[in-house]
Amino acid sequence: MQFEMLYDLYKDWNEKINLISRKDIDSLYEKHILHSLAIAKFMQFKKGTRILDVGTGGGFPGIPLAIMFPDCGFTLCDSIAKKINVAENISETIGLRNTDFVIGRVEQLKEKFHFVVSRAVAPSEQIYRWTQSYIEDDEFNTRSNGWFFLKGGDLKEELKAIKQLNRKLYIEEMPLSKWFTEEFFETKKLVYIY
Repeated sequence: MQFEMLYDLYKDWNEKINLISRKDIDSLYEKHILHSLAIAKFMQFKKGTRILDVGTGGGFPGIPLAIMFPDCGFTLCDSIAKKINVAENISETIGLRNTDFVIGRVEQLKEKFHFVVSRAVAPSEQIYRWTQSYIEDDEFNTRSNGWFFLKGGDLKEELKAIKQLNRKLYIEEMPLSKWFTEEFFETKKLVYIY
């Protein structure tokens, strides 16, 4: 039910504030919701997991993941107040109880999280630098605490830059075409860093 409510809410808000490119609103489920849920194809977050969504914009990937994992806590952060206000409104309207919203720069946060997620907001190494001290030490999920980035294109240089920052990191890169057959996903990838 919550997923079904998203289209009308985003379509309505998008007419007031440009959250999603106007030509993309009709493919909201494919290009934004399904894209966000690619993380859930790879990782099933256990109850009590805390996740930070950096540069969430109108709530991606945070809101779809919060619907999918109601027993986890999601903090959605963006420096653009009007976008966070929309994400918060949508979250309230569909009845999510596991989301917090932060207007501001991610570097100003003081909390710790099990995972950091982001969708094509900034280069991976930049987000890693901003959030490397935010990763929680206690681990109880099937995969190590770390970062999930939804990206497109050739990531060789970007991932090399992360390795130069910390040689101990492991990086896994998965093509989303492994899970989704739509043309949109042909160049899209999920990057898991831990």
